Amino acid sequence: MTPKEPKLTKDQQELIERVGVIFEGSGMAPAPARVSALLIVVPEAELPFDDISRLLKLSKSATSNALNFLMNMGKVEYITKPGERRRYFRVRVMSWKEDTLKAFQGLSAMSAVYKDVLAQRPKTTRDFNRSLTDIAAFIDHMVAELPTLFKKWEQKR
Repeated sequence: MTPKEPKLTKDQQELIERVGVIFEGSGMAPAPARVSALLIVVPEAELPFDDISRLLKLSKSATSNALNFLMNMGKVEYITKPGERRRYFRVRVMSWKEDTLKAFQGLSAMSAVYKDVLAQRPKTTRDFNRSLTDIAAFIDHMVAELPTLFKKWEQKR
């Protein structure tokens, strides 16, 4: 017995487009942005490759490239089901806390690099240096406050 092919309502299609545009605004290419949006919006917890390609009207190549990009970024993962050879793709929403912490660690590394840059910059570019100092200080502040924010959020839940 073949599983029923998922279909999207007009509202779901519009929501996928809205979410995709937001993802594009944060630097993601259109195909990966729409794949991510689809996997968030679709009622099924995961979708096989062919359904993703069909629902988004993407070529197999574009779908494959988008999924590979998203998996390399840690945004999407695949699972298999007993007795089936095909892979099912889903968004990695369960690890959002770890992903957020990892993103902030990346910011910490960026702050450290800004400080190294500042150490080598000429003192004559005061305004630029001050702005770079502010960016590094703000990043450091956010990273330091993150554990407290998580605790406050947990207490409110």
